Amino acid sequence: MSVGEIKNTHEVTFESLRHVDDGGTEYWLARELQPVLEYGTWDKFKRVIERAIVAAEQSKMPAQNHISRVGKMVELGLGTEREIEDFELSRYACYLIVQNGDPSKPVIANGQTYFAIQTRRAELADDEQFRQLTEDQKRVFLRGEVREHNKLLVETAQRAGVETPQDFAVFQDHGYRGLYGGLGARDIHARKDLKEREAILDHMGSTELAANLFRATQAEEKIRRDNVNGKHVANQTHYDVGKRVRETIADLGGTMPEDLPTPDRSAKELEREQKRMEGGDE
Repeated sequence: MSVGEIKNTHEVTFESLRHVDDGGTEYWLARELQPVLEYGTWDKFKRVIERAIVAAEQSKMPAQNHISRVGKMVELGLGTEREIEDFELSRYACYLIVQNGDPSKPVIANGQTYFAIQTRRAELADDEQFRQLTEDQKRVFLRGEVREHNKLLVETAQRAGVETPQDFAVFQDHGYRGLYGGLGARDIHARKDLKEREAILDHMGSTELAANLFRATQAEEKIRRDNVNGKHVANQTHYDVGKRVRETIADLGGTMPEDLPTPDRSAKELEREQKRMEGGDE
């Protein structure tokens, strides 16, 4: 079975284990996820769940909203039953659990991508305010998000050994090459037919910006979580994250980022226009 086939099998499995309660809320059961994520014993998997609870609290997300302790009856034979411990897990809880797993296991690595993307898509879909934005407004919002998360990425990369401006340019280029099928920043700049001082992020539509936002957030988190040390390892990590995002776009039948249209107006121009309008409303 190829890597792509394994990845698709894992994603189908994750989706097949999804439950929906009477109120329409989706959840997964820990006992069903345990063997899929290749944990041999409940005690080992429970420790991962406990780490996920701590991670949720540290993220200012009430753990009880995402991880609920429930009982489950199992047959012991001869008509007898016993209640065992189980947990109902939200999609975000599953994301935290796989983030605490061993990424060398293909099922864990694929689970990290699956639950991260699905969690982000659910957040945006549930955000009524975001859904009502025009394409230009989405671009302004997402450009701001990318800007802020790139600051975090810079800080995390610096701690990993990406020290000089040249180092960081190379580091960023690796992320682009992973996401854009081998195209670096200069290639993307030329493909968009931009002027020398025009930034490529300012000339992306909302879909392309969202892909780059996901690349940046996941690269920052993986470098930090894996305690990456050394600029060469950081570069490879950024490339791998970008490549995985690209693979997921392909799996979902999406358009590759380099094939998305370049907007006529830059995000900077839209931001200035928005500020003028807000100033006029005061």
